[in-house]
Amino acid sequence: MAIKYQFNKVAMQELRKQLRIRESALPTLKSKESALRLILKKEKDNLANLNENLKKKFEEIESFIRLWGEFPEIFNLKDIILSVQKIAGVKSPVLKEVDFNVIEFSIFHNPAWTSFGVDYLKELTKMIVQIEVAKKKLEILDYARKKTTQKVNLYEKVQIPEYASAIRKIKRYLEDVDNLEKSAQKITKQKQAGA
Repeated sequence: MAIKYQFNKVAMQELRKQLRIRESALPTLKSKESALRLILKKEKDNLANLNENLKKKFEEIESFIRLWGEFPEIFNLKDIILSVQKIAGVKSPVLKEVDFNVIEFSIFHNPAWTSFGVDYLKELTKMIVQIEVAKKKLEILDYARKKTTQKVNLYEKVQIPEYASAIRKIKRYLEDVDNLEKSAQKITKQKQAGA
């Protein structure tokens, strides 16, 4: 998108103002982009660790997986409480709390391992919720990083050079007009002096 301008001093001042705005915003955008890159790398590592821990948990219960068929329906996820955290100016979710609903059960009428099973389910559910929140956070931060990179590239490779070029063109045009006016005045003076 080429910028539109007129060949006068007012337009040149406006273009200089826009150029200064972009040149002053560029370092901030670059630092935001690099911060988002670092945070993304850290969050990806965190997600990989969470997935690895979940995989280990599932491997632990694999030996007694048949017992889960006897597990009574006394456990469900009640609520997931999230908070918002700003990271480099980007709002991202943070897991605050996971609430469970456990229906009271008789220790005598259920298998002995039921209380252990409830604790295990709580732990597994919390891990799965942490993974989903981490994925969403990663998605939000990656989108923000892409947008910031686009803006940096737009400023750095398109707009700043275009504004600088437009200012140069206006400046040359105004210099040419000024030179023509001076030449015209000299010619007029010479004709008046000759007459």
